[in-house]
Amino acid sequence: METSGANSLLRYRKLENFFRASTSENIGAPSKVAAGEEVGRQADVFTDDDGWVSIMISWLKIITCLMTMMVTTIIWALIMVVLIPWPYERVRQGNIYGHVTGRLMMWILGNPVKIEGSEFANERAIYISNHASPIDVCLIMWLIPTGTVGIAKKEIIYYPFFGQLYVLANHLRIDRSNPTAAIRSMSEVARAVVENKLSLVIFPEGTRSKTGRLLAFKKGFVHLALQTRLPIVPMVLTGTQRAWAKGSMHVRASPLAVKYLPPIKTDEWVADKIDDYVKLVHDLYIQHLPESQRPLVAPDPCNKS
Repeated sequence: METSGANSLLRYRKLENFFRASTSENIGAPSKVAAGEEVGRQADVFTDDDGWVSIMISWLKIITCLMTMMVTTIIWALIMVVLIPWPYERVRQGNIYGHVTGRLMMWILGNPVKIEGSEFANERAIYISNHASPIDVCLIMWLIPTGTVGIAKKEIIYYPFFGQLYVLANHLRIDRSNPTAAIRSMSEVARAVVENKLSLVIFPEGTRSKTGRLLAFKKGFVHLALQTRLPIVPMVLTGTQRAWAKGSMHVRASPLAVKYLPPIKTDEWVADKIDDYVKLVHDLYIQHLPESQRPLVAPDPCNKS
């Protein structure tokens, strides 16, 4: 299986080099360059074009993204079927699918992307991110390292194409129907991650923010840190809600930024300080987000679930 994994990674790097060579900075394609604090301000003052031409282009981009995802999903579903006997090779192939599909979709959408802190992007860790837009999923798929497993609600299996591939890729689902089931699911997730030396990616808000402002965090990522002792790497996404708001079908070419913060060590965390740890991480996000994405009122950062 090591040879299979090495070959898969080599194939992915060839694909990545192809897409990088095909990308032009002049048309606003994603690029890994140092992010500046001005990105949030640029997104805030970005001038909307709500004319019919802009809306038609937006619809064309969305349809092209969906068609692209359909094609890559079918290709990787066939790969996953072949790899059914090797469940954690399927995790890594799922990551490669995400790298290729996420990058392609960001190239189609055309938003300029600036990235800071990429030296923290290859840690074995729990990656967390704020969540206010469908674009967040594209960015996360593209930017998480190989060997990272996602966590989603169990109902994701009902999402056409993507949900079925998610399950085939051996990513993890949790039952949020009741607290007891959720705790049991989290324990199973932690055990799988430790035993197979995986990383995790999770949205601690638990849902997309309707306004783009940071919501309270659920405690699940802290419980997972306590059980796995993996460091937490916050990924701060700026401008995505402005580019593609929740519930909207209008994609704007406003600038985006992704900032990896330094890993937060969890080796000495203790169970009776969970609320303190949630507040610590939530406050880091408030510190690094632009004013337009901070909570209007300082909330209790801990969602009780």
